[in-house]
Amino acid sequence: MTNNDILRRVRFIFDFGDAQMMALFASGGFNASREQVSDWLKSDDKPEFKELRDVQLAIFLNGLINKKRGKREGEQPEPERKLNNNIILRKLKIALDFKDEQIQEVMELAGFPLSKHELSAFFRKPGHNNYRECQTQVLRNFLKGLQFRLRGNIADETEAL
Repeated sequence: MTNNDILRRVRFIFDFGDAQMMALFASGGFNASREQVSDWLKSDDKPEFKELRDVQLAIFLNGLINKKRGKREGEQPEPERKLNNNIILRKLKIALDFKDEQIQEVMELAGFPLSKHELSAFFRKPGHNNYRECQTQVLRNFLKGLQFRLRGNIADETEAL
């Protein structure tokens, strides 16, 4: 999954409009124009398509955390320059204020059950013995289950991608 795929899916799941998307970027510390947001959301076969960099997705996810959980007091966290699926999953978990059991329920909805041990391995530090890299299929199924939970079984145009 590309950063643009993730952005499109999150937008669909939460039913965000352009103004809300711009506000989320602004809340994370980046003033994105409507044109930039629109270009990031286009499919990659369109000439106007622009690739969303890791730092921009991190800013968006930080803005989502600020919207869902409220802004942190004091200095805001620096957006990561390099993202991986583990960080993205962690940021979504924080934004939604999910406990492990809720993530497991979402994964069940997608038909991709995970044990508590498998799930906790994704949230460990990279040097830890039990750390496990979050594969793309795990993140994809989490987003799919989240869509079922929050929107019902609505077809998503990104599913065709």
